[in-house]
Amino acid sequence: MTGANFDWHRRAVLGAMAALAATPATAIDKGARGAADPFALGVASGDPDVDGFVLWTRLVGAFAEPLRAGAVEIRCEVATDPAFRQIVRASRGAARPERGHAVHVEIVGLPAGRPYWYRFHALGATSPAGRAATVPHTADRLRLAVTSCQHWEQAQFGVYRDIVASAPDLVLQLGDYIYEQSYPDLPTVRSFGAPEPRDLAGYRQRHALYKTDPDLQAAHRVCPWVVTWDDHEVLNDYANLANREGLPPELFAPRRAAAYQAYFEHMPIRPSLWRGRATPRLYRSVDWADLASLSVLDTRQYRSAPPCAAQNVARNVRLDACAEAAAPSRTIMGRAQEQWLSDRLTQESRPWSLVAQQVFFAPLWLDGSHQSTFSDQWDGYTANRDRVLAGMRYPAVRNPVVLSGDVHSFWVNDLATSDGVPVGSEIVTSALGAASPPSGRFGDVARNNPHVRFHDIQHAGWVRLDVDQQSLRADMRVISDRIVARSEVRTAASFVAKSGSRDLVRS
Repeated sequence: MTGANFDWHRRAVLGAMAALAATPATAIDKGARGAADPFALGVASGDPDVDGFVLWTRLVGAFAEPLRAGAVEIRCEVATDPAFRQIVRASRGAARPERGHAVHVEIVGLPAGRPYWYRFHALGATSPAGRAATVPHTADRLRLAVTSCQHWEQAQFGVYRDIVASAPDLVLQLGDYIYEQSYPDLPTVRSFGAPEPRDLAGYRQRHALYKTDPDLQAAHRVCPWVVTWDDHEVLNDYANLANREGLPPELFAPRRAAAYQAYFEHMPIRPSLWRGRATPRLYRSVDWADLASLSVLDTRQYRSAPPCAAQNVARNVRLDACAEAAAPSRTIMGRAQEQWLSDRLTQESRPWSLVAQQVFFAPLWLDGSHQSTFSDQWDGYTANRDRVLAGMRYPAVRNPVVLSGDVHSFWVNDLATSDGVPVGSEIVTSALGAASPPSGRFGDVARNNPHVRFHDIQHAGWVRLDVDQQSLRADMRVISDRIVARSEVRTAASFVAKSGSRDLVRS
């Protein structure tokens, strides 16, 4: 992106964000009355640290519609036991209409490495209790549930029952938490019941619909989540302010800003990442004791314009010999985020370096001559990928693993520098609940991509990741039928990396 275009994009973003932030704060509504269950969207915790975490809920009216009230007083309690006999934190605040009556409470000052239970009180009602946890100072193990891509109309979310039964320490959601669009040519399990969202009210409605799913709510209650967005939280395949409809920045920026605000209103993300900033920052670290660093990326907001594409247009298309994709100036992360990750890798002190991000990271060649790729993945930004891979070769980094989603299929890939030096591995989780890719979409994978160790494009599911000081194990948990909530979930394949090996071997 040229300097002039960068300035124009920045002005469009700042204007859109300022318009949303201009809504005046409202006073406490003493006469507010709630529906039968103002906590119908559930509760959640996220972004844990050694002394705390963030807690979330959103008050709603009947049928999960927006609450028709001014600011509403809300209380939060944190206890060391599920019966709330020993309450260690209690606070009061306000759920305000300018934030959709969403509430984020950042809890600090708690002892490390132990579970806590929390609940909210408002409008004469009490929320369900959720379970959070602080990060320990030292750890022998970590269990991650890695998920991505859940389309309301294409699947039930019964896979979350398997996740809850696995008792993870964290759920890591890698984007496409909601889908903005329907696919009329695919079977519909249940309906959105509303048109594609384009403004704040529409995106709030879509997020609220998702939060009514009982299996999704149960998974949010059981442990903290770490989330990041991909494209469908705004618009399929968008890249910075380039978009499928080719709208100029001044027209697309307000839609993106509305989608971003609705996302933050419905996720257990620390409000400091949103408030007081010209644009929201989602990339961040959520490290686990002395065992694993977890760098969470945002590969949507800061992208250079898509390669070999028309101005303002972003669509995931096949690239054939597109030299522009390899230009050194191109970025999928943005300069500030790229420097942040480089600094993290330089200063690594833990044995496992996990990089959580959205889209396929390794090369994915669609032909034998290695000229054809997809534009929306890291193959459209190869110089940025090369720089990240070089950072993973820093002396402090012992076991780098990239965690990815997006492509509705399971993959395990070897990662190497452009001159063939082994670096680490990539684990790609399938869609938790969405249709599989069409047959043949990725070509002859085995022939064209010798670095691909495993792929399964037929099943939805999630990845169970178990990490200890000596090894990392990844289990691909697949569901037999995504449209049946109680369908069987089984392990289709398992891979293990021994510390220092820089590769995953099928177990």
